[in-house]
Amino acid sequence: MVSLKQMASGHTDRLATDVQYLKGVGPKHAMTLRKLGLVTVGDVLWHLPRRYEDRRHLPLVRDLRAGEAATVRGRLRGVTSRPTRGGKVIIKARLADASGEISLVWFNQRHVLTQLQKVQGEIVAFGVVKEGERYQLEMASPEWEAIDEDDDPEEFARLQPVYPLTEGVPQWLVRRAARSAVEHFAQDVPDPLPASLREAQRLPKLAWAMRQIHRPDSPKAQEDARKRLVFDEFFFLQVALQMRRREVKQEVGTSFPISQLAGAPASGANLFSAMEDHHSGDLWEQVHAILPFELTSAQRRVVGEVWADMERPVPMNRLVQGDVGSGKTAVAACAMLAAVRCGYQAALMAPTEILAEQHFINLSRLFEPAGVDIKLLVGKQGSREKKRAMEATANGEAQICVGTHAIIQEHVTFHKLGLAVVDEQHRFGVVQRMALRQKGYGNPDFLVMTATPIPRTLTMTLYGDLDLSVIDELPPGRKPIKTHWRAPNDRPQVYAGVRKLVEEGRQAYFVCPMINESEKMQTQAAEDLFYRLKDSEYPDLRIGLLHGQMKAADKEAVMDQFRRHELDILVATVVIEVGVDVPNASAMVIEDANRFGLAQLHQLRGRVGRGSTQSFCVLVADAKTEDTRKRMEVLVETTNGFVIAEEDLKLRGPGDLAGTRQSGDVEFKIANLVDDGPMLEVARRAAITFLERDPDLSHPEHALLIDRVRERRSDEALIAVS
Repeated sequence: MVSLKQMASGHTDRLATDVQYLKGVGPKHAMTLRKLGLVTVGDVLWHLPRRYEDRRHLPLVRDLRAGEAATVRGRLRGVTSRPTRGGKVIIKARLADASGEISLVWFNQRHVLTQLQKVQGEIVAFGVVKEGERYQLEMASPEWEAIDEDDDPEEFARLQPVYPLTEGVPQWLVRRAARSAVEHFAQDVPDPLPASLREAQRLPKLAWAMRQIHRPDSPKAQEDARKRLVFDEFFFLQVALQMRRREVKQEVGTSFPISQLAGAPASGANLFSAMEDHHSGDLWEQVHAILPFELTSAQRRVVGEVWADMERPVPMNRLVQGDVGSGKTAVAACAMLAAVRCGYQAALMAPTEILAEQHFINLSRLFEPAGVDIKLLVGKQGSREKKRAMEATANGEAQICVGTHAIIQEHVTFHKLGLAVVDEQHRFGVVQRMALRQKGYGNPDFLVMTATPIPRTLTMTLYGDLDLSVIDELPPGRKPIKTHWRAPNDRPQVYAGVRKLVEEGRQAYFVCPMINESEKMQTQAAEDLFYRLKDSEYPDLRIGLLHGQMKAADKEAVMDQFRRHELDILVATVVIEVGVDVPNASAMVIEDANRFGLAQLHQLRGRVGRGSTQSFCVLVADAKTEDTRKRMEVLVETTNGFVIAEEDLKLRGPGDLAGTRQSGDVEFKIANLVDDGPMLEVARRAAITFLERDPDLSHPEHALLIDRVRERRSDEALIAVS
């Protein structure tokens, strides 16, 4: 513990001072602050406000309007509570000022009742105003705090910070600790940005920003302070990512002699232009021989970028983004063909057995006529079949191995693995991707693919150390899927439309969010829907059921039946979200679509529209919330996955989207990828320019900066394919 004497004599870092020494805190309150992880003065300074209340001009109750978020001040009247049928409790209080009253309502927060009953004077409440019973205004679960009668009126009437809390930690205590920390220690916060960079970006000093973020003199000062802190977070991350890119480029990898095979010069640009000539080289002619269709211009461009990377003597680390149905598998096939013809093996790892098997079927159809041996390795295989696949992979007989995480098991070895391809890569953790890389011959090339469109801001943060290729064109002949949103009581018309398509020779999917009915989530269950459709709606049609709890062999049998058109309708859960490719399926009905996120709905919709006929997707959803309505409208209005991804980011926020990566989040204290996208681009450009002048951050002036960058580089999320 740091004493005041030690602080004065400079024996230790002042920011490491224990919080108990802050004015108005003391040992007792310090224990409370520890619940928030606030142990030192530095912890308090970096515990940033999540919003502000402008208490300079608080509205009167009579001026409040339903639908608006507002802060109001007044005295409590009639605090009551009543139990509900479920054993919970509803707490109500009336807040009154000189102009009127508004009801404050809390659901099952018994501790609030105890706290409200202790209030003697006025309180301040913040929340969204809405119309309650008998058209009276109310706030549901508002934030609130009692006003200390001894507070300085000027201290109250200002932009007041509102901090993140945990149960048992009052807002006033965090505010008091922050006020003391700013007054006595803000000037001690070291500034990692050199003056030249601050001036170039027109940013204030960090000490000033720290004071203004906690104790803003005005809205503009608060915004300027926030701009500085947001830039810092993005800049440190981008420097870390750019340094990682530089390191990868300096590693020794495999140089595939593709130019000799393709009959093109070695440089990337010339290689690409040569590949554009369909008769320029043997490898490109083989691509045309194995593919039963012409690549789109976008696919040819991306193949050129991938082959050029493979040609270089450094490991390829490339992310290929493409919307559903854009043809990423064809691009991967071109990369694997190049690796095989150059004398190396290739591996493709997929997150599910259904997706791995789909890839194996498609790639076998392409490669076997060309004499390329391809093996499947998944968990469900029998011991004899698995042993044969492993032996072929180990001795080099298998030139391509397709599988799930089974291919990274310790006892699986490769003869000469030169190219690793990972599909739907966000579903794999860092350790799994590292295990695949370690099975390579030397330092193998890495190609990662995703059919989940990622907003540009997330791409720059999650995958900023990868080179990016985007397939932004669908194959010719594909018609945009027509999407309709229908209410639950419109099901008879929906079912009639599906029957008409089936009678025309098409197939259909029905997707449900659950397998069995649950009391907690009254939703359409796949098993119940299967029997209802089979017994009542379509007794004359062939209907199958597919869900994740079925045995692997049973799942594959059902999928084979559907592929061979031995089934007219497949009722399934989200197990078909990726990897199912049946061109004849032209109808998709998603039950309880409100249970899904935008990105998942778009992925499910992508299971149809894979043939040349018009396909349809029907979202059956009861839109009880504004969020649900917006999601349904977005799906109806566009089939562009990147547009949908941006809307999903706005609706759900970066935390939810990034959470699907299973590899740790890039945490920000204050930056927001939805609102601060332009600043992220500014920080990226600044990081690139900065590293051009000092690639290793070896200049003495950059000592503090390198510490911040090291903190970012310790994030697991940065090891995207390491």
